[in-house]
Amino acid sequence: MKKDLHPTNHKVVFKDVSCDFAILTYSTVKSDETIKWEDGNEYPLIKFDISSNSHPFYTGQQRMLDTEGRAEKFRKRYGMKKKS
Repeated sequence: MKKDLHPTNHKVVFKDVSCDFAILTYSTVKSDETIKWEDGNEYPLIKFDISSNSHPFYTGQQRMLDTEGRAEKFRKRYGMKKKS
């Protein structure tokens, strides 16, 4: 097997900047920024914009659009006949 073929795994903190949610996990991603974690150690920090704590689907704030009737509205507006 070739040496240095796979990237190294290390602990990294992923932080959702929109709601200050952070999680410590393993990753191969590298970062110049660091953060002090709850255990007192410093870990590389990866910032991102959305997570399960801020995404509307997972937080229950998602709006359901009325998709039924849109085609009929379009046909009515532009004079298209419904095919039988």
